[in-house]
Amino acid sequence: MSGFTIRRVRPQDLDACHALEACCFPPAEAASRESIATRIARFPEAFLVAEAGGAVVGHVNCGATRKDDITDEAFKALVGHDPAGPNLVVFSLATAPDWRGRGVAAALMARLVAEARARGRGRVLLLCKEHLKDFYRGLGFADGGPSASAHGGAAWREMRLDLG
Repeated sequence: MSGFTIRRVRPQDLDACHALEACCFPPAEAASRESIATRIARFPEAFLVAEAGGAVVGHVNCGATRKDDITDEAFKALVGHDPAGPNLVVFSLATAPDWRGRGVAAALMARLVAEARARGRGRVLLLCKEHLKDFYRGLGFADGGPSASAHGGAAWREMRLDLG
């Protein structure tokens, strides 16, 4: 990890996280400012940012659930979120374009996984596009195949990392 630090999100990071989300995802897939504000307020424990020179250059955020089905669109707004749930569901992993290829995303995920293990979580679940499955495999995730999710009109794959 060079040139950036990872820390817990702060309320004042809202605008930077929203801008990052908007630049990294198509409009139909990006979380709204309101959704990001809800994630910061309700579950900062699983919302990490990478910071360099005082700027947010990456983030990862999650919800927690007892369910294994992660296709529920309402859950992205933390409807049904259970802070004590054994499963963390990654909503967004984003890295500023000029910081890609520098290990930011991998470092964010490594820290998220380490903290999830330390808190006794059972698994980390996420949806990703086909071209990202090898990235997540490299982080230890298993490919669960195509997802039933149609979030943003895109095709998704289900990825899973068992922590036990």
